[in-house]
Amino acid sequence: MTVNKKVLLIGGGGTLGSSIVKLKIFKDLDAPPKKKLNLLKRISIKKTLKEEYHLIINCAAIARMKECEKNPNKAINVNVFGTLNLVKEIMSYEAISKKKIKLIHISTDGVYPSTKGNYSENSSLKPYNVYGWTKLCSEYIVKMLQKYIIIRTRFFDKTKIRFETAATDIFTSMIEVNKLVKEIKNISSTNFVGLVNIGERRRSDFLNYKKFKHNIKPCSRNDILKDLNFEIAKDASMNLNLFKKIKSK
Repeated sequence: MTVNKKVLLIGGGGTLGSSIVKLKIFKDLDAPPKKKLNLLKRISIKKTLKEEYHLIINCAAIARMKECEKNPNKAINVNVFGTLNLVKEIMSYEAISKKKIKLIHISTDGVYPSTKGNYSENSSLKPYNVYGWTKLCSEYIVKMLQKYIIIRTRFFDKTKIRFETAATDIFTSMIEVNKLVKEIKNISSTNFVGLVNIGERRRSDFLNYKKFKHNIKPCSRNDILKDLNFEIAKDASMNLNLFKKIKSK
């Protein structure tokens, strides 16, 4: 019996999803548009799963913090109830077909308090804005499955750094999006089940972006907060020991 190797990408229009499509490192990848696969419409998920995928990568989310704060109901619908619909349909498919689907679900470092840094997968969780809370809720939903990988991360596209300043006192384990795609591909071929932090070593936002945008100017976290009405990270850096352990196998 041949093993089906089809991969379903949900959210192919976003920064991460479009990079997955562009790099072409997943063979036999389907990335249906939202009009064909809408996580808020279970019937569209059910129809799509009939194609018998062995791996689903879920990048679909309302991820812009400003948008989540402005319209929390929309963020909850997509990030929480959309994930719930997907998980329910995967479980239904598995019950009927007797086949298991691996789900890779993209979460965020924003589930951690993001004040002291070096957060491990077992650290206490305390999201600091609407986006973080919705992603934490989605993690609990994904854990209802038997085969899943939840990736907590923060990423950026080196070709689309649009702002002119970056903070020297905000620290993260941010990773360039093309590198993240390659790490997703690598971990997808392992037997790992659970949640994992994926990123790079702790750096300030300023140092991360300056490598790719040389004329970017330094600023402080307080400078950024002046124009915001919601909280942002201070030190969201993550402990990457588990990630390194998985890679070394």
